[in-house]
Amino acid sequence: MILIAPTSLESWLARLEQLHPSAIELGLDRVRRVRDALGLAPDFPIVTVGGTNGKGSTCAYLEAILGAAGYKTGLYTSPHLLRYNERVRVAGAEAEDAQLIAAFEKIDAARGDTSLTYFEFGTLGAMLQFIDSGVEVAILEVGLGGRLDAVNVFDPDAAIVTSVDLDHMDYLGDTREKIGFEKAGIYREGRPAVCADPEPPASLVEHAEHIGAALLCVNRDFRASRKNGTWTYEGPSWTLPGLPLPVMAGAYQLRNAAAALAALESLQEKLPVTATAIARGLEGARVAGRFQRLGNKPETVLDVAHNPEAARALAATLKENPLHGRTLAVVGMLADKDAAGVIAVLAACVDAWWVCAPDSPRALAAEALADTIRARVGSTSVVVRPDPLAAYRAAQGEAREGDRILVFGSFYTVAAILAA
Repeated sequence: MILIAPTSLESWLARLEQLHPSAIELGLDRVRRVRDALGLAPDFPIVTVGGTNGKGSTCAYLEAILGAAGYKTGLYTSPHLLRYNERVRVAGAEAEDAQLIAAFEKIDAARGDTSLTYFEFGTLGAMLQFIDSGVEVAILEVGLGGRLDAVNVFDPDAAIVTSVDLDHMDYLGDTREKIGFEKAGIYREGRPAVCADPEPPASLVEHAEHIGAALLCVNRDFRASRKNGTWTYEGPSWTLPGLPLPVMAGAYQLRNAAAALAALESLQEKLPVTATAIARGLEGARVAGRFQRLGNKPETVLDVAHNPEAARALAATLKENPLHGRTLAVVGMLADKDAAGVIAVLAACVDAWWVCAPDSPRALAAEALADTIRARVGSTSVVVRPDPLAAYRAAQGEAREGDRILVFGSFYTVAAILAA
């Protein structure tokens, strides 16, 4: 038992990892009790963003556009790549250690004998900081699912589901219909409910209609169309032609950006934004690890794609950005991910593989991942290395002019290269 409260953020985070018997426990009762004990009742608009993929990018568009419009924003995302502080941002700036520690101390004092997970502690801590900092709007990224995720104890003024695909099936179910119902749990009666999945599960649509949410579906109620180096957003009342293309690569980014605009359009009375702010936000929004390019001799592309849907988006973006040389992949994944599904999608895009195990207790063994790749592409171009950095250095040693090194498979794998 720890009798003295931690004094550094690192020691606090280590403690939070040990406080609850399991890393993930879906449910809102415990979080709601501590929320009420803290008196957390935000009086500013909240936009909650869920979905299998695209959450981080959509949050970034919302933060950048609202910031360009002059609002003091709060942004809560997960997971982080290099520092926990990345998860909590106020007015575009990461939280300081002292601010996070102060929030954790308040939660610890208020929770009594209620046990909270690491993520639940972090969610309440982010909201504490947003309230104390006087933000004018908060953007909350769902951690897992939606209906029973900790962020769902705060009622959103608008909610976005970016996509629905198979991931976290141990917790959310093994079909898109089951997962879609869980993700639709962030929708609220009478409030805007945006869905950017072009083929939304019937369960999501039915739940939104059942509770009386104001459902807005991509390609039905709003859409994005690209032409001559710009794009046009069309919504229920907005038509915005000549918008700058997002800085983040990938055709799917237009769908994420359009989802953000659909939410902002629906909140125009509460949070008016101008076309100028929208353009500035689209040009300024960035998220590390989403087709992030580093250097050019050889070019390195970092992408946290770790499920088949994200792999399909990555494959499409690779094809949109052809090169004369080879694509050399550095890949490490977690054991609870569909490695075979990811490799099946990307096999045709990769010429040689360096396989590793990321630094996580949930890591898939490198040899097991290598066997999955060999079953798909043969054994001549698959090399195993003990960790992401060793795999990356080995790929660099084999790279020639015009080649590209692609690092993907997990936040942990990408983070190891960023840290180096």
